[in-house]
Amino acid sequence: MWDNLQILGNAPVFNIQLLLNGLSIGAVFALAAYGLALVWGVTSVKNLAQGDFVMMGGYLGYELSRHGIHPMVAIVPVAALMFGYGWIIYKLIIRRVIQLDLFTSLLATFGLAITMQQALNLVFGPDVRTLKSGFGRFEMFNGMVDITQIRVIAFGMCLVLAIALVMFLKRSRIGQAIRATAQDPRAARVLGVNTDMVYALTFSINSAICGVAGVIIAMIWVIQPFYGIAYSVRAFVIVTAAGLGNFPAVILTALGLGVIEQYSGFVLGAQFQQATVVGLLLAILIWRQARLRRQRMVLQ
Repeated sequence: MWDNLQILGNAPVFNIQLLLNGLSIGAVFALAAYGLALVWGVTSVKNLAQGDFVMMGGYLGYELSRHGIHPMVAIVPVAALMFGYGWIIYKLIIRRVIQLDLFTSLLATFGLAITMQQALNLVFGPDVRTLKSGFGRFEMFNGMVDITQIRVIAFGMCLVLAIALVMFLKRSRIGQAIRATAQDPRAARVLGVNTDMVYALTFSINSAICGVAGVIIAMIWVIQPFYGIAYSVRAFVIVTAAGLGNFPAVILTALGLGVIEQYSGFVLGAQFQQATVVGLLLAILIWRQARLRRQRMVLQ
């Protein structure tokens, strides 16, 4: 560990490499967290299968690429297919647990996650897969720092999708209905909002965003049927730290998490990257609990 810290101190340019990698990775994390923040804020359902939706999107992109469709082009049909899949899952499962207690929704989505993992494993097998985007690399500082073009594209897509989602929620009538339902479902129903349709649309949008994230992840790294849990944990860390409905905070938190993971992986070793994420989640939960306790003491 100390040797790695000395490397960072003696070679400042290497910090730039870690920073760029972290920001590009954080952008992908933000894509996975967008939908979770939206669903959690509107339906109060904590989707434990979030990462498995991401993996499914990656495998759909992989299957389309086998038929000659470029991964970047495949993003559009994958998003459409995942939107429809999210609508079906809502009608079959999610709508039945929205009004129930937290444990029931967690159990339902956990069962969904296991089912999706096993289905992907049966169809595509347990081997890791990747997508060849055909993009090159950007080099800086005489080749000492480089970053793949697909990572830059992922970063740009993160920002564009965030802006589009915020504009959709603020300017469109459907977006206003979603915000009204998130604030008070009963009042929204009294005002004529079809909350069931809003819930279905929200969950479907989340599924489509996960599909986009899955295709990008398949181009940057690898996908495997049981890798979804890692992205579910990261999404929960981001949303828990940023807060529900705060999309700018989701972006900043995701970018920060990506940078922290890169540094922890380099300093402590790649095997501690996931441990760092779980440790951050525990720290955030403890901090929030202590904060709520102080607020209750003040009120008393």
